[in-house]
Amino acid sequence: MSGAMLQRKLSLFIAAGLLVCITLLFQANARSAQLLILGLALGITLYHASFGFSGAYRRFIVDRDMSGITAQLIMLAVAIIGFALLLSEGDLRGAVAPVGMGMITGAFLFGIGMQVAGGCASGTLFAAGGGSLRMMVVLVFFCVGAFVGSLHLSWWKALPGIGSVSFGHLWGWPIAVAVQLGALGMIYMVLRRMGGWHAPDFRNSDASFSWKTLCHGPWSLVSAGIALALLNVATLVTAGHPWSVTWGYTLWGAKAAVIMGWESSGSDFWQGRFGQAALARSIFHDSVSIMNLGILAGAALAASMAGRLQFKLILSFPQFLSAMAGGLILGYGARLAYGCNIGAFFSGVASGSLHGWVWIMAAALGNIATIRAMRHFTTK
Repeated sequence: MSGAMLQRKLSLFIAAGLLVCITLLFQANARSAQLLILGLALGITLYHASFGFSGAYRRFIVDRDMSGITAQLIMLAVAIIGFALLLSEGDLRGAVAPVGMGMITGAFLFGIGMQVAGGCASGTLFAAGGGSLRMMVVLVFFCVGAFVGSLHLSWWKALPGIGSVSFGHLWGWPIAVAVQLGALGMIYMVLRRMGGWHAPDFRNSDASFSWKTLCHGPWSLVSAGIALALLNVATLVTAGHPWSVTWGYTLWGAKAAVIMGWESSGSDFWQGRFGQAALARSIFHDSVSIMNLGILAGAALAASMAGRLQFKLILSFPQFLSAMAGGLILGYGARLAYGCNIGAFFSGVASGSLHGWVWIMAAALGNIATIRAMRHFTTK
């Protein structure tokens, strides 16, 4: 059997399995089925555009390639407008979190982990779903790091901070939207000048729209960024909260710890009503976990449809060590920072939260420091 034929059969098998799962979920809980569908759409979008955050920052820092960052700025602009229209009604809650030394430290650590691991929270999911053994290792240790971070979070929260700040509540949503869009425009102009006069390289932007491109890729970064923004808006409506990733990892790590004999009674984080309820229920009752699983499955489906789903079962020891260390740093940092590149940065900025803007500044410093350190040691 040819490789192409095998990939087609594999994609049909995955699609059929997902259809069965969605049908069963709809019968049990329609909202859970809708969240799974959103996760699938996110996974397909991320995979077909190779839409990563760590790679985008590395390309800009090393090569002054603004394609990934430009797509992120467009994504944020669309999400800011969509979120404001919904959050201004007052029935939904955005991703607003406190700003403090612990949160800043966590974001900086996450920036380090992005470059050590070679991926972010969403990037880990779609790469692992696409068959990357290395990112599967990152995912496992991401869960471990996030769980350990939850055990230490009360200490970090006690450090100095200014609490939560919502621009929408502080200034009103029209002014908050205008200020944030203006900030995005200024960031683009500053970064464009830092990158010289080279035009942004919109990878895959020349791919004309067709059903073949839609199903098999590649998608342009800009179209994927707009799609991710709209899917985040849909997540806000469906789940009642914005797109998040790290909470699912934290819960998975805690459930694995329970299986190994851990007692949650000694943890402030897990003794709250929300934490206790999450530990008692199946992960299929957790909205973030369902969407994370959907992203994994969506990426696997997209990879098989593109004929690229394959598992490399060999991992060198240095690759394993970097994946393990990167995953631990990512998970620990994300837990301290109240989220990752998705829950804290993307959803935070879209929600008009100050912590989203502080997060990306601290994470950017972590990315820059790590890239420079890695280049220094590799050139010696």
